[in-house]
Amino acid sequence: MESMTLGISSCPNDTYIFHALFAGLVPSPVPLAMHMADVEELNHLALARALPMSKVSLGVVPEIMDEYALFSSGAALGWGCGPLVVARTPLDAQARAQARIATPGEHTTANLLLTLTGQFQGRREAMLFSDVMPAVKAGRADAGVIIHEGRFTFEKEGLVKLLDLGQWWEEAYHAPLPLGVIVVRRDVAVGIALAMQEAIAQSLRYAHAHPEAGRSFIQSHAQELAPSVIDAHIATFVTDFSMDLGEQGKNAITMLVQKAAQAQGRQLPAAGLFV
Repeated sequence: MESMTLGISSCPNDTYIFHALFAGLVPSPVPLAMHMADVEELNHLALARALPMSKVSLGVVPEIMDEYALFSSGAALGWGCGPLVVARTPLDAQARAQARIATPGEHTTANLLLTLTGQFQGRREAMLFSDVMPAVKAGRADAGVIIHEGRFTFEKEGLVKLLDLGQWWEEAYHAPLPLGVIVVRRDVAVGIALAMQEAIAQSLRYAHAHPEAGRSFIQSHAQELAPSVIDAHIATFVTDFSMDLGEQGKNAITMLVQKAAQAQGRQLPAAGLFV
């Protein structure tokens, strides 16, 4: 059988979830090839329909939802896990509105949330997520939106938090924050899609049961190698919703996608968002 490519990011939550699947420790319904990339690169590949399955940001879902459906397993979604807006010094409301903002990508959930708050109308510059804090520190941006390990290291870099976008979302909408999901192209057979959804859940079950099995794989791809940061990252971004979105997770995703779609003049697909 021909192999099928699955795109994931190099972040510890993804490598933790998918290690067992790619290592052959749990069965896959089809031979798998891995494409590992920054999540914004994965977003652009999804826009081009280049990968049959991939991790993507919620921020890009409105633009691809006619071509892709969402899995119920493998997601990054939860409470207290949102992107942070950071700066060198505190900024008042007027300064925030005019600030030049470094973002981890135009199609990221972080950039979408920044827009939804209505607090930041200044120029934005998209860059690799790991370049955001250096840009802020060097004064090339007045503020930046940090994701992934950055939430655990920004204070060490001498930066201050302006806004927790996850906390803003939770207080505004009383729902967990969806950050990233695994999508499957709608031309993939439904039986294979459902079997892959279960295989991802099995891979996560294996990781929970054998937490050291993927340690070297996770560390070899992590931006921040400190074991304490990697462990905190996994604990924050791998949640019960990563095993199965359930009704609460699906409702949160639908709400965020709907708000983004409305802003873009789009409607949710008649076939529904999920596999």
